[in-house]
Amino acid sequence: MQVVTCVGGVRSPLLANLFLHYAFDAWMQREFPGVQFERYADDAIVHCRSERQAQSVLEAIRGRFTQCGLELHPTKTQIVYCKDADRRGVYERVAFDFLGYTFQPRRAKNRAGKFFVSFLPAMSTKAATRIRATIRAWRMASSRNNQRLEDLANLVNPSVRGWMNYYGRFYRSKCVQTLRHLNKALAAWAQRKFKRLRRRERASMHWLGGIAQREPNLFVLWQLGVRPEAGS
Repeated sequence: MQVVTCVGGVRSPLLANLFLHYAFDAWMQREFPGVQFERYADDAIVHCRSERQAQSVLEAIRGRFTQCGLELHPTKTQIVYCKDADRRGVYERVAFDFLGYTFQPRRAKNRAGKFFVSFLPAMSTKAATRIRATIRAWRMASSRNNQRLEDLANLVNPSVRGWMNYYGRFYRSKCVQTLRHLNKALAAWAQRKFKRLRRRERASMHWLGGIAQREPNLFVLWQLGVRPEAGS
């Protein structure tokens, strides 16, 4: 039996997911019941206890995919060493991306307030780039002078809330650093809208900071404490 579906159609990702459940998920549970894994669409992570086990499992997966008429991505498929304070070996690859996060060794603080190295996720560079591109697109969409600051808040707040709920769960500072570009975009909007602020970047940011002091709940970003600095 052959199933034909349009590439990009609603049924296409559904059928692909069903097929990968058969070709990968069920097979992994049957062949490697003690090995944990996660899969989302066609991206997957397999947790192994040693490099030797990782190489063995990888070759088995490669063979399984060949049997099913599939192949692993030649560059994205790799063995990564999850380096931290307890795993101090030296390996070429110590980071990977998954679902918009980059997992890599990062400095963390324990309950006693002492710093140590842990293998943690944070917003990936690709995700940050996409968010900044969206913010730039908002700048283009808000170029008309008849728009109010409240209109911009209605435009951006749902997305900002979603980004913070997702990317702000781990290493929140990385997400906040990216979202600060929104304040810069709002200040640039103010420069275009008000003649007294034209070509006055610092003054426009201070003007925006004054608004944030008076109306701290106007933007979700401000509610989270990421506000422009007010000044005279």
